Parts: sequence; C-alpha cells; structure tokens
Amino acid sequence: MPLDESQAVFLSDSMKKVKITAIRQTTYPDLMEKYENPIEHTCDIKEGQQWIAIDGQCPERMCPSAWSSMQQFVESLAHGQGNFFDGWMKNPMSAMISCNDGFRPFSFYIEVVNE
Repeated sequence: MPLDESQAVFLSDSMKKVKITAIRQTTYPDLMEKYENPIEHTCDIKEGQQWIAIDGQCPERMCPSAWSSMQQFVESLAHGQGNFFDGWMKNPMSAMISCNDGFRPFSFYIEVVNE
C-alpha cells in the first residue's frame, strides 16, 4: 500500500528509483473486431522500452493508462515497500503489472534500482 503524504515527506530523502520495463504486448483481434470501434492511434510503447520513475513520479512519455495501472506499485517500491501479496514475485522488490487496455495490454516489469 502507498504511504500517506506525511510518511512520504518523512521518507522523501531516501526514496528509491524504480525501473519500468515493457516486457510483452498481447493483442486480441477477435475482441477488437467484436467490441472496439476502429481507432487510428494506440499507445506508442515498444517491447523492451524502459523508464526510470524518480521519487515515485510518472516518467516522461509513459502512457497515462499504463501509469494508472502501476502507479501504486511504483510509489510503494519507491518508498521501500515490497513483497506484494506475500511472496508473489521471486524478487520481493518488484512486480509484474499489465496496463488496462483490454484489447492490446502490455505487461510491465517494475523493480527497484539498486545504486
């Protein structure tokens, strides 16, 4: 869980950088054909693309929809929290999060950067 503002201010000097890596995109053409109105432009994210979130903030050029799916995890990791869902990830200071596009979701690996 993200910290409240009073705790965030107290820990701001020790916040960790969080690396976000676009791992894989899945597409569902059958669902697009059945439910989606044709659109000209979708997200510009490419597999392997990386960003660094500093102080738990959204990195430049991050898809707003993807960010809304991962924001709480990034903020928690930046504040030194981890081990989500009692041992879900092999690396307890990481998470695998998918964006909320039901037709072409991207999976993102987010992890604390050790400096």
